[in-house]
Amino acid sequence: MEETLPCLDLLDATPQILRGLMSELSDEDVRWKPAPDRFSLGEVLAHLSHAEGHCYRLRVDRFLSEETPEFEPDDAQMYLEMYRNADPEDSFDHFEEQRETNVEFLRGLPAEAGDRRAMHKEAGPITLRQMLHEWALHDLGHIRQAAELVRARKYLQGAGPLGESYHLHP
Repeated sequence: MEETLPCLDLLDATPQILRGLMSELSDEDVRWKPAPDRFSLGEVLAHLSHAEGHCYRLRVDRFLSEETPEFEPDDAQMYLEMYRNADPEDSFDHFEEQRETNVEFLRGLPAEAGDRRAMHKEAGPITLRQMLHEWALHDLGHIRQAAELVRARKYLQGAGPLGESYHLHP
């Protein structure tokens, strides 16, 4: 049996990975949208900051304080205007602070806490352990999204003819 909860190393690493991806970007780069219906990197950061506190941490707390809490599905679409108007630097700082606090809290829990159960209105019965894996999936999806945005905005044009074989869809 595991001695700790799963996925914590990845969750801990995400802010550093994102910071590395953004290391050479200007504010204009972070706010660039590849298409009107796609997220900018700044909007991704606002979404991560919002989800960290208003989805994941709230759910962790409910897993621990309630017997089989019931969770509504997430609807990021509800918050698009908030994401669009957020300051990317503030969003990232807030995300980074929350993530540090959340990982520290999760590292203090016994592995058995992963067996705590909840009812998700779309997915059905879930455990805290399963939610941690989904949280990691969520992070990796947005890391990939951020990397594609950075590739398309910052490096593709500079590669000149060497970049022509890349077919990016950020």
